[in-house]
Amino acid sequence: MNIWFILIITFILSIIVQQMLQSRFNKYSQVGLPSGMSGAEVALKMLHDHGIYDVKVVPTRGMLTDHFNPQTKTVALSESVYASRSVAAAAVAAHECGHAVQHAQGYAPVRLRSALVPVVSFASNIVQWVLLAGVIFINVFPNLIWFGITLFALTTLFSFVTLPVEINASSRAIAWLSASGITDSRTQPMAIDALKWAAYTYVIAAVSSLATLLYYIGIARRD
Repeated sequence: MNIWFILIITFILSIIVQQMLQSRFNKYSQVGLPSGMSGAEVALKMLHDHGIYDVKVVPTRGMLTDHFNPQTKTVALSESVYASRSVAAAAVAAHECGHAVQHAQGYAPVRLRSALVPVVSFASNIVQWVLLAGVIFINVFPNLIWFGITLFALTTLFSFVTLPVEINASSRAIAWLSASGITDSRTQPMAIDALKWAAYTYVIAAVSSLATLLYYIGIARRD
């Protein structure tokens, strides 16, 4: 199958998935939790239920900027999640705490992902410039593009390692939300749906990265 076709399809799908994710988040942000807890309260309860007391829950600016930082041991929740008492807020908060639980329990894929972070951070900063130079000077320095491809391959590997980390964090969140009574039979499917679309963004990103990698390999081989 033509690589350009795959790139175009993944680009279109990424737009669709982002729109669906935003739509689901907005929709479920209007549905209150049966427990009446805020995103911050949900996060603290999930952490404490898993015996984690050294991780702080803090607010952060932006929309869907929620994340877990293992270095500072903080779960940062966006303004639309931290104080909200909605199903969407609970799902997002529990997902981010799922990452904290992964770190606390030594989840293997998250250890691999953490080990790759320094290398991938370096690669991400220079890979586009190396690839650009490699394409321009492919007849003069043919090995340069292969160096760029190697760097890009590391970022692609990171994207695929990220998949099980994100999916597992959502699985932990969904299971805990139900078991703890935060959600009920009416709101649990909503939480599942919201996290499902969030997971799709990582799938599309990984496929797009792989397609781009194959595109550059094709250029190098044509030389």
